[in-house]
This record gives sequence, C-alpha cells and structure tokens, in this order.
Amino acid sequence: MPSFGTPATHWPVVAWIRLRLPPSVAPMTLAGPPLPPDPPLEILERNPVATDPRKRVYAFEQDSGENVVRLIWDADDPELLEAELRAPIYGGRLPKDQIAPFWAAVKQLIAPIGPLPVESADPRP
Repeated sequence: MPSFGTPATHWPVVAWIRLRLPPSVAPMTLAGPPLPPDPPLEILERNPVATDPRKRVYAFEQDSGENVVRLIWDADDPELLEAELRAPIYGGRLPKDQIAPFWAAVKQLIAPIGPLPVESADPRP
C-alpha cells in the first residue's frame, strides 16, 4: 500500500487498512469540469505530495507517543480511505496484542462516517 503525502513521523508502516467509502454524489456545476470531491472527514487536512504538487491528498495523524495512526484520502481515488499504523518496529511483524487497538482507533476516527467495509488489510485481526 503506498503512503501518500508526507507523514510527520518516519517510523515504518507496521499495519494498514483500506476501507471502501460509499459513492459520493458529484456537485452540479454550470460550466467546466466537475469540482474535485471534498474529503470524507473534517479532520483530514491537505497533505502535499512533494513529487506531484497537483495531487490532492488529505491526511490526519493521531500520535499516542508509542505509535501513530494515520488516515489518508486521495481525491483521485475518492472511494478509498486508508489507515496506517506507524511504530518503531523494525524488521518484524506487529505483535498480535497491538492489532485490535489499532482497529479500534480507526473505528473511532471514522465514526462520523459510520461503519465501512474493509477492502484489504495487513494484518487482519
């Protein structure tokens, strides 16, 4: 899973979830191409991509001190919301006892949208 934008921490991604968002209705415009969609959550802020400044990527990071939960949404793929767990774990897998708290943190962050179907994840609980 690619990590878009620039994360605040350089810890590696040790777990991720890709969630399917409900299709959004494009706003009606009088002339020209349709406007780009708005992010699905108010907490998401613009997160520039250094290699392509035209990309519209939004992210939110929740730092607990031990790890960072990062949500990422790309306007070019508006039906997917990705969540990463970044932690100082190098050369190994995420311990099983840390998977459920990661999933719970993601559920709490996406609560304003409601439950979303999981398209893919690593690791699964």
